[in-house]
Amino acid sequence: MTTIHDLTALAEDHLTAARAAAHGRSAELLIREDPLRLSVIALTEGNALEEHNAPVAATLQVIRGRVRLTAVSGDITLTEGELHAIPQERHGLTALTDAAVLLTAVTA
Repeated sequence: MTTIHDLTALAEDHLTAARAAAHGRSAELLIREDPLRLSVIALTEGNALEEHNAPVAATLQVIRGRVRLTAVSGDITLTEGELHAIPQERHGLTALTDAAVLLTAVTA
């Protein structure tokens, strides 16, 4: 049977963990059914995921807070409830407030 995930509760749990963590982040891989992966990532304000390569395809949905997705093609600010395709280029993510996101990625 498939597990049902409560994204709101997961976001709050990971924000609590991120606030307590020295590095200001917390993450969990929720679903791994190759090639699909879904992860909740929480970052405290000002913390970031440094620039990295894009997977084959990916989206970012903001569950809580506000983030900036940085990429060569330009930066975009996303707020709670917004969903955006991650560009097929190196990119990074910065929390403009305490934030939790759902990353959906397709890996090769």
